[in-house]
Amino acid sequence: METRVNIGKTDPEAYKILLALDQYVAKSTVSKTHRELIKIRASQINGCAFCIDMHTKDARKAGETEQRIYALNAWRETPFFTEEEKAILALTEEVTLIQHHVSDATYEAVAKVLPEAYIAQVILAIIAINAWNRFAISTGMQPKPL
Repeated sequence: METRVNIGKTDPEAYKILLALDQYVAKSTVSKTHRELIKIRASQINGCAFCIDMHTKDARKAGETEQRIYALNAWRETPFFTEEEKAILALTEEVTLIQHHVSDATYEAVAKVLPEAYIAQVILAIIAINAWNRFAISTGMQPKPL
């Protein structure tokens, strides 16, 4: 597939707005580990090859293990993730698949392990990567082979 419209060039103001949200999330209290898990998991659900490639590389550079990255799409079936990470991953899945809504059970599980301000920032992180996934997929962005 060829890259389609380059929104960053054709509408740089719109691109800057999305970039500003991403920069806000990067400066938030959401840990780098949590941010990368959110980015990878949402990108897996959305089928965004560009973002999966980028964020698995970023996660490795930040010290994430291959084992956890490979098991991320089956996180419920592994002992590799903390209770906080499991709650965040469940929330990521439900926000990404929003047509099914965020269940009370998922929200309550998150609220048990994370403070409200952190939950708000996690939700913003999930929204941001979903926006980037839609940006990359709709414009045909592709990862570069090694």
